[in-house]
Amino acid sequence: MMQLHISPSMRHVTVFPGKGFRDFIKVKVTSRRLSYRMVFYSLLFLTFLLRFVFVLTAMDTIEEETNCSSLGCVGKRLGPRIFGRKLESTKVPDEIYRFLEEGDLEASEVGSDAPLSLEEFITEMKGKKSDAKTFALRLKAMVSTLEQKTRTAKIQEYLYRHVASSSIPKQLHCLTLHLAHEHSTNSAARLPLPPPDQIPSLIDNSLNHFVIASDNVLATSVVASSLVQNSLHPHTVVLHIITDRKTYAPMQAWFSLHKLDPAVVEVRGLHHFDWFTKGRVPVMEAMEKDREARSMFRGGSSAIVANVSEKPVVVAAKLQALSPKYNSIMNHIRIHLPELFPSLKKIVFLDDDIVVQADLSPLWDIDLQGKVNGAVETCRGEDRFVMSKRLKSYLNFSHPLISEAFDPNECAWAYGMNVFDLEAWRKTNISLTYHSWVLKNLKSDLSLWQLGTLPPGLIAFHGYVHVIDSYWHMLGLGYQENTTVMDADKAAVIHFNGRAKPWLDFAFPQLRPLWTKYVDFSDKFIRACNIRS
Repeated sequence: MMQLHISPSMRHVTVFPGKGFRDFIKVKVTSRRLSYRMVFYSLLFLTFLLRFVFVLTAMDTIEEETNCSSLGCVGKRLGPRIFGRKLESTKVPDEIYRFLEEGDLEASEVGSDAPLSLEEFITEMKGKKSDAKTFALRLKAMVSTLEQKTRTAKIQEYLYRHVASSSIPKQLHCLTLHLAHEHSTNSAARLPLPPPDQIPSLIDNSLNHFVIASDNVLATSVVASSLVQNSLHPHTVVLHIITDRKTYAPMQAWFSLHKLDPAVVEVRGLHHFDWFTKGRVPVMEAMEKDREARSMFRGGSSAIVANVSEKPVVVAAKLQALSPKYNSIMNHIRIHLPELFPSLKKIVFLDDDIVVQADLSPLWDIDLQGKVNGAVETCRGEDRFVMSKRLKSYLNFSHPLISEAFDPNECAWAYGMNVFDLEAWRKTNISLTYHSWVLKNLKSDLSLWQLGTLPPGLIAFHGYVHVIDSYWHMLGLGYQENTTVMDADKAAVIHFNGRAKPWLDFAFPQLRPLWTKYVDFSDKFIRACNIRS
């Protein structure tokens, strides 16, 4: 058997045959030298290694260091420990947090002396080589100053919007005056609405009856035009317009001169309703007391704005509570619809800041299942800002009268487009409940709720609401601009609830055309008052 013998120096190799012959083969190995082939393979290996390191580094960069899912990240954490070095921390030192939490700022540090931008702050810190405490205090001074400036700007914005939304725009006032003059000088503007031959339609329950209560002629004209234009059966539409005494003549003049045939249009002032003019009207008495209380609410707008301790959104809510629209009879009168229309069984009530975009006749086919109010819920939907309203959003659950009677997480619903079963309503005490809770709020110094007719409505109609599909009523176009035109086009009724009404200059420009397309800007009254698109 053949044997192989290698010397300890690795210089000789001897092969022994299996049958006893020695020195059969003797090989002398030369001293080890570096060959070109070895150099080539070494370089090839190093190239591969460098590429591998590059790939790992790239992966570590793309991934977040905290994920540590790649070999590069693991190596980056384990490598320094293997060589006895500590891993450099990327966390903010605890002492910075301590100085931010405990460091007291002097009045002089918050103001003109504080940096007003991140660039100024970085330049200051680099120039002075500041320590951690100085860094934290100067950062806190900068943020505090910017917070104060932002708060002041926000409150000013809310105050200006409050003033603008609470006053009557010059163009709308002009339109009212022109129409009042037309009513007094033009017999065609004083035609009875509806004509005598259409009066039976006003109590015909086989027709679709809509009600609008408003003292805004232009807004009412848009609701009426959009309703009739989008109706598949306009000859079945009966529109009842309720207004106050001062707006009756202009409203009658407009609809006398701008026919909406074949629909039937009725214009009536509150002074034309026998029920309203006879005896005591509970809601009117409550409104008088409510108006007096709100005129002194929180000391008025000046005192509300001067309160530096409250957040801008709280200031905005308190300013909104002072809005004259919440004292308007047009806003409260809907609670007495059964008395105003004693012969009707079912109606759809529309606010004057909505636009109808589809045929609404299918609303009469909805079975309210014995309930009184068909309304859209406002606690479910894709828009979390608009569709996130529950009872706690409107009522003060820190007050025992509210907390003992209602569930704060119960879903709220919306006014603006409501289907009312007047027959079912007449069997309840909804109107009296509304009136009694308004009085309770007055006695509680407006502490049960602060604004609007919706909070007492939520209470009065509690247990009497049937939820209808959200397609019928889209809200929020007057207080947030996140709604897209594409989304709004999908709704049957869009509602400009909020301060940014479409007839005001600060309406959201991308949403305003949804309203203005129902305004005839070539009309002589519109042009005379410089009302533009």
